[in-house]
Amino acid sequence: MNSPYQYPCQRQQPQATSRREMLLRSANGFGAVALAALSADRSFASDAPATASLGKPLHGLHHRPRAKNVIFLYMDGGPSQVDTFDPKPLLTKFNGRDPGEFFDVEPTQFNNTGKVLGSPWKFSQHGETGIPVSELFPHVATCADELSVIRSMVSEFPEHTFANYFLHTGSGLQGRPSMGAWVNYGLGSECQNLPGFVVINGGLIPPGGLDCFGSGFLPASYQGSVFKPSGSAVANIQRTESSAETQMRKLALVRGLDDMAVEQFGHHDSLESAIQNYELAYQMQMAVPELMSLSDESASVQTMYGMDSDYGPTKTYAAQCLLARRLVERGVRFIELTCPAVGGDRWDQHNNLKQGHENNARAVDQPIAALLKDLRQRGMLDETLVVWAGEFGRTPFAQGKNGRDHNPQGFTIWMAGGGVRAGSIFGATDEFGYKAIENRLEIHDLHATMLHLLGVDHTRSTFRFGGRDMRLTDVKGHVVKDVILST
Repeated sequence: MNSPYQYPCQRQQPQATSRREMLLRSANGFGAVALAALSADRSFASDAPATASLGKPLHGLHHRPRAKNVIFLYMDGGPSQVDTFDPKPLLTKFNGRDPGEFFDVEPTQFNNTGKVLGSPWKFSQHGETGIPVSELFPHVATCADELSVIRSMVSEFPEHTFANYFLHTGSGLQGRPSMGAWVNYGLGSECQNLPGFVVINGGLIPPGGLDCFGSGFLPASYQGSVFKPSGSAVANIQRTESSAETQMRKLALVRGLDDMAVEQFGHHDSLESAIQNYELAYQMQMAVPELMSLSDESASVQTMYGMDSDYGPTKTYAAQCLLARRLVERGVRFIELTCPAVGGDRWDQHNNLKQGHENNARAVDQPIAALLKDLRQRGMLDETLVVWAGEFGRTPFAQGKNGRDHNPQGFTIWMAGGGVRAGSIFGATDEFGYKAIENRLEIHDLHATMLHLLGVDHTRSTFRFGGRDMRLTDVKGHVVKDVILST
């Protein structure tokens, strides 16, 4: 017999609840659980600026971003500015003359100074804005109105390895975090089953090696993951176990051992990064094959990129550019493309400038133009920052008879999409294209501007290391507001 004290009020009797009523009453609770999980992930939280407390640096967005993703088209070796996007008619006029007649010639990397060397290619104005582009890039020229051309970049280093570290990490010394790692660290990824920073290796890892894409003193999980542009993309991505159940048991065992190690030895970056890599690798086993399958890409899109080109390096770079677009669609934050091998040197023509630059331009021209047009057609370019840059430029005079030496004193890069001022030219070199003389910009300024477009204040995105707050731009850099669209 029930006690009269079992229920404080005899009217409060337990009532049976139907399944429909339970789901209806619990709906808000389920939504709250989902919201809590998503809000804990930086990539799904609000894009409203965060607020700092007590002057401490914070990660995530500092202001509303113009871009969400970056595609960095790295032109390994240093394309010649006076042969690509910075025409200098005086080079043609005084071709073959002693450069000492016109300016003070400073020592170069190999110090084998020849005569003034006019460009072998003609320039024409393109688009409604009339931006000059050389014959080397007939396809990119059709996208001239998308470009923000910067003609006044400078570097602190005339040698490839140090200049590569400087371009990628903001320091000429080995071991600093790359810009892709900083972006991955500061903003995280919108993709849960692919790395936030991917390097698509076309065949040429730049001088300086994989440290150009490393995480330095940042946690190792933020470093670049190197993909191939075809095949399985990542080595050993295919499952080797006989069944998914077997793999899950192995992962559970590894997870248990990792937990024991953490309990015994404490938290260590190497161990925690290894755990994250195991988990990400498991997720990638499904994501990467789907990413690499182009069956959902129309024949016209593949042709536009150059996938059916009769020039092998064009096909390679076409696959890289198409893969970059697919990675952006999946939320990967930072993608870098290295150059394909063209059978000679990369953009580093110390001799035979004409053939070398033509081979390299032929490899990348059609795919880059297709990437810009494809992003625009899909409504993605406004939120995707595309950057085209080498580590330095080249001299306006010859090295020997028909090459050009390294020139860090004035060179050209361009950006497109992601909130930059399209169809514009910023900065200038002298009348021979030797040195930047107007709106001189350093690599730190480029990095600061890229971070700003992503919604990050470069002075506040820091990491404590060696007793100081480190940042990508060190203690330098300013945002180049003249190349950014006004809000």
